[in-house]
Amino acid sequence: MTARRILAFKSYQNQAEVLVKNYVLADHFIPYTSVLGGILACKLVYDLTQVISTFYFSTYNGLTKIQRAEWNNRGISTLHAIFISIVSLYFVFWSELFSDRNSAGLITLRNSPLSTFALGVSVGYFIADLGMICWLYPTLGGVEYIVHHSLSGIAVAYSMFTGEGQLYTFMVLISEVTTPEINMRWYLDTAGLKKSSAYLINGVVIFFGWLVARILLFVYMFYHVYLHHAQVMKMHTFGSLLVFCVPLALAVMNLMWFGKILKGLKKTLSKRK
Repeated sequence: MTARRILAFKSYQNQAEVLVKNYVLADHFIPYTSVLGGILACKLVYDLTQVISTFYFSTYNGLTKIQRAEWNNRGISTLHAIFISIVSLYFVFWSELFSDRNSAGLITLRNSPLSTFALGVSVGYFIADLGMICWLYPTLGGVEYIVHHSLSGIAVAYSMFTGEGQLYTFMVLISEVTTPEINMRWYLDTAGLKKSSAYLINGVVIFFGWLVARILLFVYMFYHVYLHHAQVMKMHTFGSLLVFCVPLALAVMNLMWFGKILKGLKKTLSKRK
């Protein structure tokens, strides 16, 4: 009986591996499975954040229903930011896929199953988060957040489905590295720790993180586009427009938010003095 069970288990295991290989992770299914996986992951993280916070954070139980929804939502955005920032840093600075030393075709047309899968997960996040923002509007963010998520979602989805401009998509997504710090600031404020040293340190980290990831990195990206302008123009027209227009629009928004961050940091430091 034991040997029969082992053989039956191996049979089911082989069938599952074939299913995953031929369908779930097949190149032409990756965009769809990764987007669905991203949406389901957001739901899972939302529920886990709710359960963990209920038992381990006394502040959570004293929040209103809307505040608890935002608390859980920020758990989703934090985990997505950590995931996509690590992946983006890898593809932009360490992977040979988009390296100029790699002669495998135009840099603007290179992609891989892993890069496509990562972008799909990000698309799933943007869909889920945009849905929550619209459903609870304006609790989780105003018009600027809807514009930001819409532009980002469209650009990432296009890059995922067509395989074009994935390098520049990852460059923009590196800016998500500032999201955990922004969320931590909200958590500290909600917990009544606005006057704590942690809140001040968090503000300083946000300032420098934003400067590097959302200002200087965008300058680097625009310079990179300038150097590879001929390759960018060989993309489809819509893809080329996304490469030029979406980062520019996001850069303008980042500068506006950076002004608010600088103003808030000055205000906090003046109070400390």
